[in-house]
Amino acid sequence: MSPQTPADLTVVEAQRLLEQFTCMDITATASIDNPARVRQALVLLANESEYQMLGICASSRTEAITALKEYLPKLGYNAEINSDEIPDIEGPVYIKFNGRSVSYHISPYLEKYRGVLVSCQSLEENGVNGTYGHFPLDLFATA
Repeated sequence: MSPQTPADLTVVEAQRLLEQFTCMDITATASIDNPARVRQALVLLANESEYQMLGICASSRTEAITALKEYLPKLGYNAEINSDEIPDIEGPVYIKFNGRSVSYHISPYLEKYRGVLVSCQSLEENGVNGTYGHFPLDLFATA
């Protein structure tokens, strides 16, 4: 995955930090006390897992695609996202990205949450397996 492995954060510390975001309604990075630490924890867990699944809940297709394009390289993916291939859906959307198949799809989204869910997947039982978030759509925008 990504070469930016944080040396001062353990896997257990990263998991504890990210578990605090479960079902929180955080809409912008500015509302997180230490966004750099959250980014660091996400990158560490991505490095320690085989692949990730992302669930992006956004108010618009454009907002969702932007978040996808910002998160993927930071989590170690070189996936080419061609916006023209993603169906144009009016209103709130959900994009699911599968890191194992490096594929994604979009659908209408009627729930209240906005943000990104990151599900780390490991093939080993003792590996990093867990779903974290909702993180702000703009978490990696300035990183």
